[in-house]
Amino acid sequence: MNERSARILVLALGNDLLGDDGVGLEAARQIAGQVDGSVDVVETGEAGLALLELMEGYERALLIDSVVTGRHPPGTVIEFSPEDFRKVVAPSPHYAGLPEVMEMAHRLQIPFPQHIRILAMEVLNPYEFRIGFSEPVQEALPQLVQRARQVLQGWMHQAS
Repeated sequence: MNERSARILVLALGNDLLGDDGVGLEAARQIAGQVDGSVDVVETGEAGLALLELMEGYERALLIDSVVTGRHPPGTVIEFSPEDFRKVVAPSPHYAGLPEVMEMAHRLQIPFPQHIRILAMEVLNPYEFRIGFSEPVQEALPQLVQRARQVLQGWMHQAS
């Protein structure tokens, strides 16, 4: 079991080499220098069951990622909770989404965040090899960072 000194995790998901897909990573980098020791900021390109180990031992977790829903203009910040995601029939036994990761943590009695928030930015193309973001994503990045800070400030205020 991982012993954590920090209570809150900011987990940024993405890949800098895939343009807009790296927006969560950049948001986390901007946040990292502005948080105290109660918050760990972690960047990863991992997904699925790898999230179990990364999130283990924290009380709260804020995940920051990119998303393509086609329902919002690129640059829109969308907020989710784990309840917004449903379990899916996995295309492979190696696949696990957030609901499956949470269920596994519960079944294995692994200490896992009781409060999870997901901030995702609608992006144009998270699969294109490129450095840097599309114009709408670059312009909206400050809003993603601001919303992440608001979530963290609320959690830190509740804990004090």
